[in-house]
This record gives sequence, structure tokens and C-alpha cells, in this order.
Amino acid sequence: MRYAAIDIGSNAVRLLIADIIGQKDQYNFKKNTLLRVPLRLGDDAFIQQEISPRKAESLIKTMKAFRELMDVYHVEDYMACATSAMRDAKNGADIVAEIKKNGINIDIIEGAKEAEIIYNSHWDNKMEKDKVYLYIDVGGGSTELSLFANGVLVNSRSFNLGTIRILDNQDKTETWDELKEWVRSNTHMYKQVIGIGTGGNINKLARLSDEKVDKPLSYAKLKAVYEHLASFSLKERIILLGLNEDRADVIIPASEIFLTIMKHGRLKQIIVPRVGLVDGVIRTLINRNLVK
Repeated sequence: MRYAAIDIGSNAVRLLIADIIGQKDQYNFKKNTLLRVPLRLGDDAFIQQEISPRKAESLIKTMKAFRELMDVYHVEDYMACATSAMRDAKNGADIVAEIKKNGINIDIIEGAKEAEIIYNSHWDNKMEKDKVYLYIDVGGGSTELSLFANGVLVNSRSFNLGTIRILDNQDKTETWDELKEWVRSNTHMYKQVIGIGTGGNINKLARLSDEKVDKPLSYAKLKAVYEHLASFSLKERIILLGLNEDRADVIIPASEIFLTIMKHGRLKQIIVPRVGLVDGVIRTLINRNLVK
């Protein structure tokens, strides 16, 4: 069988179609098709507080295309989630209603729900119960943090601090201060906290560092990659380093968010399992439909 996940983010919109494998409550999935469309809804939502007609039309067209693809692939179930940009946009609900006419139901989810879905991915089963982990998901509009100790969720928080907000100068000093204080106050009592980073930017940073999947990325290595990238202009990062245009700018503020969290939480390393919201959505669908 096949399931599909749609992530309507502040920087890009993604569709993952996955083949479900396994039996008797032991299910996993294999990625079949992954599409990413860089709509940058956050540029509108964070500055104008609404999605412009032009981008709304592009989003509607994208959802029509995704609907057609899901039909062609014979997808049995799907879930579509919209995050920070659509949460902030005054016309977000109206756009969702329009898209529903074309056969796709979209849930505009809060930060806490977003974090829950992300951590629904298979990676949580690999946590060692006697260690402390700080999950860090950096998106275009928000950063989600969740602290786990002894296999139990201790605390979580969503901050209106993301790559597109920073690029658009919509980040606030008090939000940065709140982030730093939350990290310090929730990690200082532990001898060691291991970071787990998710999102397209940390995945790319891990690849640029030449670290293998699931191998920890040290603070020093991440900082070195960041400083290397920052030494190039935006144009040079695209032409000389080969970064996609919609990745070359956001990767700098993403690095700054990750490094800030690691510094104030005294995290020496961060694990990058290279999963995201769409992976968590597929796992959510498996749990809802197949796991009893």
C-alpha cells in the first residue's frame, strides 16, 4: 500500500509518497517519490501577514498537481499539514478552504503538534533510554525544541524564529533571548545532552560536512562548515558551491540557530537522522491505520 504526506512550510512545499512494508504491527516505509516546490510563503506571511494572490494561486496549483499525482500513484491515505506561514497568514483558512474544493484537506497545525509529528518518525525508537536528547527542528518560520530524558518527554517549546523570518528581518531580540533562556534552563541540570537535528538545512549541513548518516556532527565541525559557507557571497554559494538558490540563503540563518542552541545547551554534538515532517506524517498514518 502507499501513503502520502504533504508539508506546506514557510520555505517550501513537499510531497512524499511512500510504500508501506511489513506486517503484524511491524511496519516501516520506503520513500517512493519526493517532490519539493520552493514557494516561500513565509515572505508574504511574516511581512504582510497574509499570502499574496500570486502565491496563493501557486499553492493552489501545486496542491492540484499533488492531488493528481496521488491518484496516479494510487495512494490509499494521506495527510496534509501547513505550518508557520499559514498559521501567521490572516487568509490562511480561506486558502485552505479553496484547496479543499480541489480534493485536499489541509490541517494548519500549531508548533507543538508539528514537533509531535516530526518526532513520530522512526528515530525515536533508536534513543538510548539512559541518555538525554534535545530534538531541534529549524524551519522557515519556527524552531521546535523537545527535551527527552530517560525516554520520556520532559519539555517542549515552539519559537517564532526561523530562517525566512530572519532573512526578512522579522525575528525579534526577545525571541532570541527566550530561546537561549529556555535552552539553558532546561539543559543545565544534565551532564550531557545530545542534539538531534531535523529539517532540510541541517540535512544539507551534514552532507557538506561529509559525515555519514546518523554519525554525530560536532559543534566544532558545524561551526567550521558555517564559517566556510559564510565566507562566500550568496551568488558564490550558488555558482561555486552548487547550492540551490532557495537553499543558499536560508542555510546561513539556520546554522546560526543550531549553533546558538548548541552553545547555550552545551551540546558537543548533534545527530542528523535526515528525517523531517513528511517522514513523521507517514509514521502517523501507519500508526493510525495499521498499528493496533
